[in-house]
Amino acid sequence: MSLSDQQTQGRLIGVGVGPGDPELLTLKALRQIQRAPVISYLANAEGRSQAKEIAREAFVGLPPDHPLREIPIVMPMSTDRRLANQAYDHAATQIAKALTQGLDVVFLCEGDPLFFGSFAYLLERLQGQFTTQVVPGISSVHAAAAQLQQALTLQQESFAVVSGRHTDQQIRQTLQNHDSVVIMKAGLARPRILALLAETQRSADARYLEYIGRDNQRIEPDVTQLVAESGPYFSLFVVTRQAARL
Repeated sequence: MSLSDQQTQGRLIGVGVGPGDPELLTLKALRQIQRAPVISYLANAEGRSQAKEIAREAFVGLPPDHPLREIPIVMPMSTDRRLANQAYDHAATQIAKALTQGLDVVFLCEGDPLFFGSFAYLLERLQGQFTTQVVPGISSVHAAAAQLQQALTLQQESFAVVSGRHTDQQIRQTLQNHDSVVIMKAGLARPRILALLAETQRSADARYLEYIGRDNQRIEPDVTQLVAESGPYFSLFVVTRQAARL
C-alpha cells in the first residue's frame, strides 16, 4: 500500500470497552468511539450487543446529526467455526468498503481487543491492507482480581491463563504446574473444571466469578457450592495459592 493510499483510507481501530462496568471505559476509548463515523460490534440474532451496551456512556450527548453508521456482526448460535468465519468474512468486506471510502471504523470489543478478543479475527483479515490501531481495555482477569481484592501473583509465583476449551490434560497440567491460574470461558466446561480442581486438590484455592462488573455479577468464594452444570459464557475461575501466602 502506498503512503497516499494510507492517507486517503480510513483506519480500523479496535477499542477495548472493558468487562462490563461502563465506568471502566478508558478516556482514550471514550474519545475514539465518540469521534467514530462507523462502529462495528458483535451482536446476537436480535441485534443486541454486549460491547455496545457496555460502551453506552460514549453515545450519550452525541449531537442528533452525528453521522454514525453501524456494522453489526451477527454471530451464529452454532459452535461450528466455519459459520463464525463466514460472519467475520462478511463483516470484513463491509468494513473494508467503509475504510476505502475514507471512514474510520471503530470495533467495540469486550475486555481487551487482543486478549481472547474478537477483534483479532478482523485484524488478521484486514491488517496490511489498511492502517490499524488498538486501544487496550481492562480485561476480565484484572477486573476479577479487583472484585476479589486478591493479588493474582506475588514474588516468585508463576501465573498462567487457560480456557475452558482446553483439554482436561492441559488444564490439569496447568493447575499442577502453576501457583496462580485463571480459567477463562468456563461456561460449558464448568463441570469438567470443578472435577479437575477437585482432582488436583485446588478447589480450596479457587474462586468463581460470572458477569464481572455487571448488574447480575456473581462471586462464589467456595466452588464446592457450585452445581456441576454449565454456566454462562462470561464466567471464569481464579485459582491462587492463598494458604502459601499466609
